[in-house]
Amino acid sequence: MSNALVVFDCDGTLVDSQHSICTAMVRAFETVKLAPPERPAILSVVGLSLPVAMARLLPDAEADFHDHLADHYKLAFHALRRENAVSEPLYPGIAELVRELDEAGWLLGVATGKSDRGLNLCLTHHGIIDRFVTLQTADRHPSKPHPSMLMTAMAEAGALPETTVMIGDTSFDIDMAVAADVRGIGVAWGYHLPDELIASGAQAVAMDSAQLRHHIGAP
Repeated sequence: MSNALVVFDCDGTLVDSQHSICTAMVRAFETVKLAPPERPAILSVVGLSLPVAMARLLPDAEADFHDHLADHYKLAFHALRRENAVSEPLYPGIAELVRELDEAGWLLGVATGKSDRGLNLCLTHHGIIDRFVTLQTADRHPSKPHPSMLMTAMAEAGALPETTVMIGDTSFDIDMAVAADVRGIGVAWGYHLPDELIASGAQAVAMDSAQLRHHIGAP
């Protein structure tokens, strides 16, 4: 029998990183002498790989400039880390849910637009990195909603689409789940509205961690 696998998005699903993301984005735009996007616009692209996110924010710019701006974002985020100013708190109930799922025998993974380094620092800081058997990031995959992250996560965990569930807060997460033919469950505490998640194909949208546990099907 195939292993049961739960794959979480990170930003907006496991952790609330909006303050750090918005601060780094504003700094990146200011560095290249451009007016920064409004906060809702920044949050709307969280979860995409950086060059793809920049292309959404600046659709008229050239691809080289999107890459250039992405590099400035990375530098700004690294500066925030040096300043001890990165804020990525776990959402309420997430640490307990991750522990309970792991102890109940579910295999756990992450599929995120973060870098390998950023994801490892985040999960290590919260003491939950050892709960996950597969970690997929933008460093090694095309941007969501391409299914590459989920396909690799399933291969590493020995799971099939019918025994895998993707948990995320954005339509990019749910679109990726649909593309990989896995069950997609949205969370209402992140950066896209529940109606957007349902429209993308989410089977359900959880309002809190207890409801998420129920939708996953954990005993």
